[in-house]
Amino acid sequence: MITILVCVSPRETTALGAFVGISGQRPTGTRATGQRVNALLTQPHNNIMNRNKGSKANQWQDHYTRRAQKENYPARSVYKLAEIQQKHRIIAKGDRVLDLGCAPGSWLKYAAEQTGPGGTVLGVDLTPVTERLPSNVRTLVGDIHQLRANAAEAIGQGFQVVLSDMAPSTTGDRFGDGVRSFELCQAALAVADELLQPGGRFVCKIFQSEDFKAFCDQVKSRFDRMHIFKPQSSRKASREIFIIGLGKK
Repeated sequence: MITILVCVSPRETTALGAFVGISGQRPTGTRATGQRVNALLTQPHNNIMNRNKGSKANQWQDHYTRRAQKENYPARSVYKLAEIQQKHRIIAKGDRVLDLGCAPGSWLKYAAEQTGPGGTVLGVDLTPVTERLPSNVRTLVGDIHQLRANAAEAIGQGFQVVLSDMAPSTTGDRFGDGVRSFELCQAALAVADELLQPGGRFVCKIFQSEDFKAFCDQVKSRFDRMHIFKPQSSRKASREIFIIGLGKK
């Protein structure tokens, strides 16, 4: 049995068990529009030539970090979703969107802009989201593995989009990190199996590992089309890649 407490303030809630926190937060002030983010992705940037490769990489990250701050997003990861949206049109106006691994809230804010006031966005993470969010966004504090067993009971069904930016805490053990990433992806796919409407869309981050092909095959079997996508805004050395499922069978 899952117990859910309704929170009437944006203060952090604590969790024991599955989901014991829901927060609805007041609208933000000025928000970046999806068009501004998409335009940003195509803007040229000035790379200062530097013989030190580490410094050059830091400049690249600072470019996205500074612009995320300017556009009022809590993290640079927003540009990854913006690239996916620009290419595959994952989110439509009025959609109901589920964001797994939603902290610190960049994907929540961007998804809310894309779905508009007629849609809703629900985020789930072990870490409470402290960012001020639009009025059509709610967040849950909880564990994906427990959600997997009781997803419909906990949050209902009828989602058009399931997003997962979940990743394990990396240890430097490439094999172990890959296994844990694969397990999170399987949990996200299980949630999508239960909650996505027919024709729904799925986006999931995974680390490239020996389980990569197996997960791609699992997505292929459940969706009409499957795409592999590496955003330009991902760090060059990152092993992360996104699997996109379109048209849930």
